[in-house]
Amino acid sequence: MSSLKADFNELIERIRVGREFGHASFEPIFYLVFAPQQILEVKRQMPAWMAKLKNEGWKVKNFSIASKIDQIVKKAPLRKIWLAADSKSPLHWDKTNKALANALNNGALQKELEMVLEDLEGDSRNILLVTDIEALHPYMRIGAIESQLQGKFSVPTIFFYPGTRTGKTRLKFLGFYPEDGNYRSVHVGG
Repeated sequence: MSSLKADFNELIERIRVGREFGHASFEPIFYLVFAPQQILEVKRQMPAWMAKLKNEGWKVKNFSIASKIDQIVKKAPLRKIWLAADSKSPLHWDKTNKALANALNNGALQKELEMVLEDLEGDSRNILLVTDIEALHPYMRIGAIESQLQGKFSVPTIFFYPGTRTGKTRLKFLGFYPEDGNYRSVHVGG
C-alpha cells in the first residue's frame, strides 16, 4: 500500500502534466483515493498539502462537503418540521435520513459546487480541493454530482475520496458501496 504523501505527490505531478493529449473530453478532475481507515490521517495532512500547493504558486480553494451539507440543512425550509418530528421520535433514523437525502438530492449541493467552479474559472493558478466526501453517506455519492457538472470543470479539482479502487475508473465509496465506474477522472491511490 502506497503512502498518502507519495500518492498526493503523484497526483500533483499528474496535475502539472495533465492527462494524455489525445484524450478528447479532458476535464481536470482528479481523485486521491484512500482507505476509509485513513480519513483522519487525510484531515491531518490537509494543512500541509494546502501549504505545499500555495508554496508552488497555486491559489487553493477548499470545498468541504460536510460544511456545505451543514449550511444546506440549516437553511432548509422544512428544518423546523424536521426538528419537531425528530424530537418526538429521536430513534427513527430512517425518516431522518430520508428527509436529509431529499434535501441534498434536490441539487442544492451540486449548485454550491457549480458556483465555486464558476468563481474560480479564468485563473490558471486556481485549484479546488473537495474534502469531507464521507459526509455524503448515506445520502448520495459524489459521482452523481460530478456527472451533473460535466463541462463545468475548468480548474484542476481534487476529490479526496475515501474508498477503494477496483479498476482504472471504478471506485467503491467507503469501501462497501457497490462499485461505480461512472467517473471521468484521473485516480491516484486506493
